[in-house]
Amino acid sequence: MPRARKGSAPRRGGQRSGGGARSSTQADSGSSEDEAASEARSTTSECPSLLSTAAEESFGGDAVDEQGQQEDLEEKLKEYVDCLTDKSAKTRQGALESLRLALAAHLLSDFLLERSLTVADALEKCLKKGKGEEQALAAAVLGLLCIQLGPGPKGEELFHSLQPLLVSVLSDSTASPAARLHQCASALGLGCYVAATDVQDLVSCLTCLEGVFSRSCGVGGSTAPVVPVSLQGLLCAALQAWALLLTICPSAHISRILDRQLPRLPQLLSSESVNLRMAAGETIALLFELTRDLEPTELRLLLPRPPSLPLQEDFVYEDMEALCNMLRTLATDSNKYRAKADRRRQRSTFRSVLHFVEGGECEEETIRFGLEVLYVDSWARRRVYAAFKDALGSGMHHHLQNNELLRDIFGLGPVLVLDATALKACKISRFEKEEHIVNVILKTSKGDFPGGSVVKNPLANAGDTSSSPSPGRSHMPRSS
Repeated sequence: MPRARKGSAPRRGGQRSGGGARSSTQADSGSSEDEAASEARSTTSECPSLLSTAAEESFGGDAVDEQGQQEDLEEKLKEYVDCLTDKSAKTRQGALESLRLALAAHLLSDFLLERSLTVADALEKCLKKGKGEEQALAAAVLGLLCIQLGPGPKGEELFHSLQPLLVSVLSDSTASPAARLHQCASALGLGCYVAATDVQDLVSCLTCLEGVFSRSCGVGGSTAPVVPVSLQGLLCAALQAWALLLTICPSAHISRILDRQLPRLPQLLSSESVNLRMAAGETIALLFELTRDLEPTELRLLLPRPPSLPLQEDFVYEDMEALCNMLRTLATDSNKYRAKADRRRQRSTFRSVLHFVEGGECEEETIRFGLEVLYVDSWARRRVYAAFKDALGSGMHHHLQNNELLRDIFGLGPVLVLDATALKACKISRFEKEEHIVNVILKTSKGDFPGGSVVKNPLANAGDTSSSPSPGRSHMPRSS
């Protein structure tokens, strides 16, 4: 069974004491009014195709008929599900796109539990008989379904029913690259991460994804073969999905994978695609992070020396100087033929990668949503967050606040229940908001505060990370 999710598990040498979430006042009492407004906006996600059913919340006025809105939404969803089997390809694509937007913007697990088999059968037909865009949309909806259903029996059943088909589509060299672009690879990785309970399923998905991007790596040398532009997106998605699954891979398999792929991945740093170069750099940083987590006896399998010599705690990459030179070049790239935005993204990414590979720590990223904060302070955590962000888009903050699966993965604790007064704090001035949050926290100090430990004076302790909650728990048991 796969080991604990690296997105939430603590790691040696650099995991901060509080990798989970706190109230935003605890994390940053000096946030500006613009930041406060940004946090308020992040609490609401909208589905463009369902805007006619949405209503603005009115604080202090008439209560919003949430039950009526939910019923209207479910009626539209029933229509979309029915349209998945329509004879018209255009109608099916429209239904898939509407479902994708709805699943990203709302929590619909109860609705889907009753119709999981119906939706799964329809998606299977779209993946088998559909072409191009229809296949891509069906794969995207599948990934979102796994997020909605979670790791329970229904989610596992859905993944097992469609895993062979996704593997078949990805392995078919005659299929249209547009159809397989990134959705099928991403859906396979995300579905396996969420729903797989058997290590053999994990190994099977890793092997499939590795086979996709390994075709662009030469057997020897430092330069990768030229990859057609039409395949670059697929290779990037396959590499990222593969890296996502590495974060839950048992140590015994990690050792063999590192030995096989770490010497080959630097070839992708010379790719013509900026996204593929960045994905390769981030994956290399993740592999280095995973080696630092291995036990000395597991490191022996990777280190090129006789077994009679004493073990060392730290992994030493054989071609470290050449790798660092490549990373340093990409971190300072100023070639004018590259787009300015691409150069900026690339330099930022590879500065972080180079710093970590040379022995530094992973740079921490802070994500604010509603009244909470998520700290992303490891490469494994970065990859997990990016995978869910790519699938959920603008709905990511809504799911971080309300989806138990994501809150479990990132160690956010139980869903934070706020009354109308607390919600109104998102729209008032910074001073009033901070004053209200202090009152809420102090009132809760006699019991357990949702999402972490209570600080008696959060404004005075805003810079103190010692009272932050733990990184959280995994929704999968650890096993090596």
